[in-house]
Amino acid sequence: MQNLPVHVAIIMDGNGRWAKNKKLPRLAGHNAGMLAMKEIVRCASDMGIKYLTVYAFSTENWKRSLEEVSGIFGLLVKYVASELEELNKENVRVRVFGDYSIIPEAAKESLDKTLRETDNNTGMQFNIALNYGSRAEILRAVNKLMTERVELAVSAREEGDEINPITEDELSSKLYSGDENGNVPDPDLVIRTSGEERISNFMLWQIAYSEFAFTDTLWPDFTPEEFTEIIESYGTRERRFGGRK
Repeated sequence: MQNLPVHVAIIMDGNGRWAKNKKLPRLAGHNAGMLAMKEIVRCASDMGIKYLTVYAFSTENWKRSLEEVSGIFGLLVKYVASELEELNKENVRVRVFGDYSIIPEAAKESLDKTLRETDNNTGMQFNIALNYGSRAEILRAVNKLMTERVELAVSAREEGDEINPITEDELSSKLYSGDENGNVPDPDLVIRTSGEERISNFMLWQIAYSEFAFTDTLWPDFTPEEFTEIIESYGTRERRFGGRK
């Protein structure tokens, strides 16, 4: 395939509406969405995409009912437990974007095991944005830089040196996509399902020059075939990054 994107990011939207349309509990929609995610991970890996990032649970999702939130994390435990063998078979490395230290302990332990046991895999890197919000991510990066700059300022004052301004690369390195997770390149393509056309606080810094694809398909109905069609369509686009050709 020509012009294959290196990094694809997906806002998986529509689980609740899918369940409502079928007169099922919302958790049934999340379960169906988890199965869809499994298929897309396999498809992206087989296609040769280097990085896949999915928006699994935002910092705003805590506002939902306790039953729904608990069910989502229960499904996460189920997914990582059942798919660890296949992730290793596919040589997929799993990383987390977000502060997952505060999620339920069972989910945290399952994730820790998956991160540990896939850490040496060299195939596609699968990033799960969990308890993630882009504004919080940027503030976290700024605070890290501020702490470093205070320490640097003390040293510079003693040596009589000047402190250089913060660069874009420095800020990027402190994001979840930065140094701690292997310097993940910015997404080439962002896909959002369910007909909504908004960003929802997702990777605001990283998607400055990303291409976008929106589909009316609800996430549980999103198939590898539709994913492949979107990737093929991306290959026909001409990216200028603000310049001209």
